[in-house]
This record gives sequence, structure tokens and C-alpha cells, in this order.
Amino acid sequence: MKKIVSVLVAFTLSTLVFAEGTRQWKESGYEDFERGTARGVAIRSTGLLVLAPGFKAVYTSPSSFIWGMASDKDGVIYAATGAPARVYRVMPDGKATIIFEPKELQVQSVALGPDGAIYAATSPDGKVYRIARKTGAAGAVAEYTADTFFNPGTKYIWDMAFDAQGRLYIATGDNGQIFRVEKNGQGAVFFKSDEAHVRVLTFDAKGNLIAGSDGSGLVYRITPAGEGFVLYSAPRKEITALAVDSAGNIYAAGTGEKRTGSPAPPVPAAPLPQPAPQGAAPLAGAANLAGSDVYIIAPDGAPRKIWSSREDIVYALAFEASGRLIAGTGNKGRIYAIEKNGDFTDLLKASANQVSAFSKAPGGGLYCSSSNLGKIFLMSNNADAEGSFESDVHDARILSRWGRAEVRGRGNFDLFARSGNVDNPDRNWSPWTRVDLSKDARTDIPAARFIQWRAVLKPANPPTELDDVIINYLSRNVAPVMDDVVVQVGARFQPQSHLSSPESITINLGPQAQPSSSMRIDAPPSATRDRGSIAVRWGAHDENDDNLTYSVYYRGDNEQEWKLLKSGLTDKFYSFESGLLPDGGYTIKVVASDAPSHSPEDALSDEKESLRFEIDNTPPRIENLAARVEGQDMHVTFHAADDNSPIKRAEYSIDAGEWQYVEPVGGLSDAKIENYDFTVLLSHPATAPEEPADQKRRRGKPVAGNSAAPPGEHVVVVRIYDRADNVATAKVVTR
Repeated sequence: MKKIVSVLVAFTLSTLVFAEGTRQWKESGYEDFERGTARGVAIRSTGLLVLAPGFKAVYTSPSSFIWGMASDKDGVIYAATGAPARVYRVMPDGKATIIFEPKELQVQSVALGPDGAIYAATSPDGKVYRIARKTGAAGAVAEYTADTFFNPGTKYIWDMAFDAQGRLYIATGDNGQIFRVEKNGQGAVFFKSDEAHVRVLTFDAKGNLIAGSDGSGLVYRITPAGEGFVLYSAPRKEITALAVDSAGNIYAAGTGEKRTGSPAPPVPAAPLPQPAPQGAAPLAGAANLAGSDVYIIAPDGAPRKIWSSREDIVYALAFEASGRLIAGTGNKGRIYAIEKNGDFTDLLKASANQVSAFSKAPGGGLYCSSSNLGKIFLMSNNADAEGSFESDVHDARILSRWGRAEVRGRGNFDLFARSGNVDNPDRNWSPWTRVDLSKDARTDIPAARFIQWRAVLKPANPPTELDDVIINYLSRNVAPVMDDVVVQVGARFQPQSHLSSPESITINLGPQAQPSSSMRIDAPPSATRDRGSIAVRWGAHDENDDNLTYSVYYRGDNEQEWKLLKSGLTDKFYSFESGLLPDGGYTIKVVASDAPSHSPEDALSDEKESLRFEIDNTPPRIENLAARVEGQDMHVTFHAADDNSPIKRAEYSIDAGEWQYVEPVGGLSDAKIENYDFTVLLSHPATAPEEPADQKRRRGKPVAGNSAAPPGEHVVVVRIYDRADNVATAKVVTR
């Protein structure tokens, strides 16, 4: 027999010492619990799991949609349906009888009159029918008869409500009219809105009619004399449900996007997000995918939003026996309880897409109708006898040992756990194993990659509540993975700089190093050009999500051993002065270690080498530079040599003129030794014009020349670059 715990208990293990690497999976709060599966368990917005009200199916209709519902004092339900259009009489035990089948496509609304008759409104181009029952000689119900009670002559009939005097009010579209019909069936327009549709009706305690519109999302208060006043213009396009509590607070649900300017003809929402049959009433569509709000309008007229959802659309509002507001929604069939302060409880989930209407049931419960599928449920006024909640599946990503559970809650509950190595628990996971919370709270389930827990709640005094659940686990250590190492010669990192500049460069990793779902994504560091530096960047990840440290090594060509450059790095980049290494070819190796997260005997590492790169800090040499004047020409020759890399380019300048490019003998500059032999025309502006470019080309001379070289002494300067952009200059003076 389970022991009922009557005080708040927390099975914590804070006094136990865990080895480095022990992790915790914690489920706490509404967002965590919402991802789980609740059966008879409600989820409070404050982050508690509690027993939900009893909830059972009473009747499943052959009709797909139940648009409206009314019940009498004996718990007999009258349901307005569509596809096909019918009115069902459903007994509390679920036995049902069809009492009305109109020619129209939908029975949109149903209401019980003070005369004991059932009033049903049809759409489109529909009427209000009065359905009365005939009794036999022994008083048994023999059959029902239906007669046209009132024809408003409008396209749609959306809602109906009786006042204290027994007069029927009818909300219609698409002229935005409310009709009032006397007991004898004589009626007329009671109120004309400037909206296209009046969607919902209810009464306050003073006998004022409260109405909600579609188009501008208006909430009206209309006096018995027909004088209307807009209580609130909601931020939403359409008011889908209304309710008034005993204190005079008005609750309104709004949905749809309110547009400025001249809107298209409004389409009222109904609990069916799918195409309407030909000629049928408009149904909720894409315009209502923005979710819903619930507003409270205080007796003094002050409005405020108390609840909002980006996904759920509110179709019905009612009050449970305690006075708490209940909201029926779609398109996930959820029922919420909403407090005035904005707190809410995800109470129940119906086995249908939309919860479309509420009606009072005997014993303080509520009947709940649904569409897609057309069903009727009974929500009890008391908590369910037992409820269960299954958590979301947790993925540890690698094989893990599952340890003790820590649970914070009170009352009567049991905890179970199971594990497996595929993400679907139905595919050969371990069986549910009860966790003995009164002893050591060990889970005692097999080591595996995935885990799930289940809580079973039962009634207690005070009520059972579950706050959070923590599962301790230790993942098997796997070595980190080095994804790539990239070396950029002539660059250095600026980790503190976030501003780009003309000197900024990006050092990208290879395609094999792109982040995966299990990798931490690090922003690429900023780097700038610097001829005297070398930048190294690498990618690494660890399936355990361990903290990693990195060591950088180098090795020159024809060397056997790696030499340490830097250890203990936590960033995935490093730069150093290229002058620390002699000219030559090198390779960088980066070693990643998970030692910070593990004991020395358990630590693992991985390494990766870069592509070979070259360091060349020595400028080339200019040898045998000579120049002589030959008439109007300057003939220049020199020899260029470099010990490490080929000559990249050569330039010359005569008498401080602009630098001019010159090609080596043979034209190609692709060797470590190049010879240069070229002639430049020396012209005086007063005696010799500039030689045409095409004539220079025919003579095999550079096109560019010094156009203002006077006779006498001349200075010839040449400079050469190697592929590392090292530069050498030399000059010669000639007369």
C-alpha cells in the first residue's frame, strides 16, 4: 500500500559527491512539461503537475461538427451539428436520438426555451425552428415536431439567447443585425451594428445584452431598449466567445488579425479550419492562425488581456462550479482554466481537433462538445481518480549510466523510468521500472542513450502536486573530434575586435568542419593582415559536451619530432610571430583534450594536422645591377635571386618617376632566379616627343617610360618581390 505524503518533500542528493562528468536532466516549468504527454494530469502555468478533472466521452456523433449545445436540469443534452445537419437529443448515459433533420446544411445554434421547447437555428439562408415533443397516453415521449418559428431573412444565423422575459435574441450576418423575437414568433431588428457579423451573445446580471462582432472585434453592451455602446474594441478581428461572471466581469475571446484600411468582407470563425461545403457557412481559415487572446472587461469598463496563445483558437468560454473561467480551443482540442491574474492551467485534451461549446452538467460538471470529430464529453467537478504524465524523451547523445532521481512535490505519486537506444520508446525500450523514492531513489534501468520518466498521480489531502524531476546520469566518455586545422600566413587574430576594416580577413574551415547538431557553434574570430604573423584556426567538437583545451605544435620539413608552440588554449584560434621560426616549410598540429571535465585516467584526446605551409621572411637579392645610356635609351640589366620562393614581380623607377612593371627575360616569373634586361627611352620634352606605344612594342621595349628625363645624371631604382611579398631594392647612378 502506498504511503500518502502530506507535506512537501524533496528527494535531493546534494550531500552526495559525484565524480566529475555527472550531469543532470531536469524537467521543470510549463514549457518543459508541455512537451510531455498528460493523461488525467493538468499542467499549471506556474510549473506544477496536478490531477485534472475527470473527463470521459459521453457520445460520438455521426456528424463531423458539433456547433452548439444546450442541456436541461436533468442533464439531457441537445446538440446542433453539421455534416449532416441534425439536432441530437443525448441522455446522460450516452443514448442519443435524432429529433430534427433540416434541409439546410448546418444547425448552427441551439437553445432551450422557457416553454420547454428546443430552438434550433440553421445556416446558410436559414431559419429558427421550434422543436416540440409530443407525449403518448402514458406520458412517454413519442416523437418531436419542428415548425418554423422565425425567419430573419439573413445569410447566417450565428447565435441565440433568451432573456428573462422569454424573448429570443438572434445574432446574424452578413448585415450585422440582432433580431428580437417575442414568444408568439413575431420579431424585428433589435440592434443594427456597422459590423458585417454579430457572432456571439450573452446577458449580464442587469439584463443587458452583451454581443461580440466580427470585423473590428467589438464587444457591445445593448440595453433592453436597444441602445448600443461599444465596451471594448479588441486588438483582434473577431470575438468568438463571451461569458459574464457573478461579479459582472465580462470575458471575451478574440482571434484573427485586425487590418487597417478597407478590409475584405469578414469571414467569421467557426471551429472548422477546412474548406466549407458549397453554400455552407464560412469556416475558420488561415486568417485565424494567429492564435487567440482572452480579455476581461471589469464592471467599470476597464479592459485588459489575461491570456494569449500563438497557436490555440478559443471557440467557447464557460465557468466551472468554483467560478473559474474555462476555455475550449482548437486546433489541438485543449481545454484551459484561466485565472483573473493571468495564471492558467492546461486542463485536458479532447480526442478531437476543436472544443466548440460548453453546457452545464449535473453535479457541477460541464458538458464539452467538439468538432473534427463530433463528440460530447463530460468534465467532472472533481479530480480524476488517477492520472499519468510521461515526460519528453531525453537524448544524452551517447551511451549513459542512469543514476538517482530527485523529485520535488507532495501528495501521493509514483515515479517510473525506462531507457532505450532508439528515439521511439515503443521500439524495444526497457520496461517501466518504479523508482523507490522512499529509499535511495535509484532508477535501476539499463545504460542507454535515451531516457523517459512517468509520474502517476493519485488524490491526496492536500492535493498531489509535482514540481520538478531531475535524473542524474554519467555519459560514457568519448574522445573529442578535431574537425579541421587551417593556417593563414600573414595574418593575426584580434579576439577583442568586432569591427571590420579593409585589413580584416575571414579564415574559414573546411566543409568537413561545419557545425553539427551536437557541436557548440563559435563565432569566427576577427583577423587582420599582418606580414609578420601566422594565424591558426581549428574546429573541434565533443559528443559529451565536455570542456576542451587545445595544444598547438609545429614541425619543419625533414624533422621527426613535434615542438610545442602553446598549450592550455580554450579558444579555437591562435596566432604567433612568424619570426619565431626560420624560413622553410612547416606543418601545424592541434591536439584537443577533454581533461578539464574528467579525471586524468579517463581523459581522452584527438589531434589533426594542417596542410603544409611556408615561412619566408628573408627578402630576395638584387645582384649585378647596371645601367648605361645608349643615345636616347637607358639600358638596364640585373640579376634577382631568392633562397626560399620564386620571384613574384619586378619594378623600376628612373629619376623618382612612377614605378613601372618589368618582365624577366623569357617573360615568365616562376623561378627563384630571374634575369632582367630591358631598355627604356629617355626623352626630353623640348627636343624629343614621347615614342608611340605601338612603336615601343615593335621595338620590344616597355610601353611606360620616363617622359621628362633631362640629359646628364640619372638614377635608376629597381625593386623585386618574392611570393611571400618580401621586397628588395637597389639603385644605380649613370651619366
